[in-house]
Amino acid sequence: MLTLRKKSSSKITNSYHRFYKYSNITKNIEVTRPNQVWVSDITYIRAIKGFCYLALITDMYSRKIVGYDLRDNLELNGCVKALNKAIYQANNIKGLIHHSDRGIQYCSNVYTQILKRKKIDISMTEENHCYKNAIAERVNGILKDEFYLDQTFDNISHTSKAAKNAINIYNEIRLHLSLDYKTPNMVYKLSA
Repeated sequence: MLTLRKKSSSKITNSYHRFYKYSNITKNIEVTRPNQVWVSDITYIRAIKGFCYLALITDMYSRKIVGYDLRDNLELNGCVKALNKAIYQANNIKGLIHHSDRGIQYCSNVYTQILKRKKIDISMTEENHCYKNAIAERVNGILKDEFYLDQTFDNISHTSKAAKNAINIYNEIRLHLSLDYKTPNMVYKLSA
């Protein structure tokens, strides 16, 4: 008999922590420009010796991945590096909202202090459910389903090359129906 073996997964979000959890201020907002709302999430990628974790920051308007970092652990450094990359490359972040789940990385004092120093408003899902951060989850799914980041990689170096390539193709080449068949990078640059 052939049976499908259940793949092991990694629980990423820990919302049971001592840090302050912010309200969802993106609920009734109409997103009309790049750098108005960024959504953040962490997804796991399988490696032979465990998991790698890809921290992503996506511009909600253009769907462009504006910051990312890959690590072999869930420590705060990956999320901070992804955030700093996004901030560095952005032309104008005035009025920007950063939306995420209530994971410990996003609620930590280090992460929220960076957002506050840059005058970026903080928004979080009210409960840990994937539908509450749908665009971030959709990007994760596209990278895994269409760009094969759902496979098992040999090591972090191989995983890093695959992730960088997938993000580049996603941003520069993949056309999006929701963007009238334009690429995220094209929409981001035309509207920024």
